[in-house]
Amino acid sequence: MRRRLALALSTSVAALALFGCANPMSNNDGWVTLFDGGNLDQWFAIGDANWRVDGGSVVADKGVGFLVSKQRYSDFQIRAEFWADENANSGIFIRLQDTKTVTADNSYEVNIFDKRPAPEYGTGAIVNIAKVVPMPKAAGKWNTYEITAKGSRLVVVFNGVQTVDVQDSKHAAGPIALQYAPGVVPNAGVIKFRKVQIKAL
Repeated sequence: MRRRLALALSTSVAALALFGCANPMSNNDGWVTLFDGGNLDQWFAIGDANWRVDGGSVVADKGVGFLVSKQRYSDFQIRAEFWADENANSGIFIRLQDTKTVTADNSYEVNIFDKRPAPEYGTGAIVNIAKVVPMPKAAGKWNTYEITAKGSRLVVVFNGVQTVDVQDSKHAAGPIALQYAPGVVPNAGVIKFRKVQIKAL
């Protein structure tokens, strides 16, 4: 009897271990890591930005281009950590409609651009959708974005402060993209992302 009980218990433990391996998100509240400082397996690049993994971050400082997620998403939350210098023009584009051409018209651009000539759509804003006044500054430090897209509601939280809460229904689903482009100073600016996570809602 004891033998059978021990065998049953060991079988149950093994099954639970297998279940845990097959479901790595079960203990992580549904968060999926798209970039953790190690590799870019979840992304493909378009354009000629010089993206590379360096010191636990993905970095770009030349060219113009995007890292585009291989998966599409509809309702989700994003958590991202980034560092930008004052000349950087970057952003996180969500619900992208065309993976060959990324614009603020065919996606929602959550901006990172402290020196944007029209600052109401700079850092913390969604370009052409939701202004932020006054514009917060990201340059020279590590920052966090928490972005929620659920149905037509879009919410942006920058370093723990909500900057956007808006309704817009133009784009329902699509990949996300990380941008690098020089800012108002030609051939200048650095952007780094060291963690990007997403959770389906």
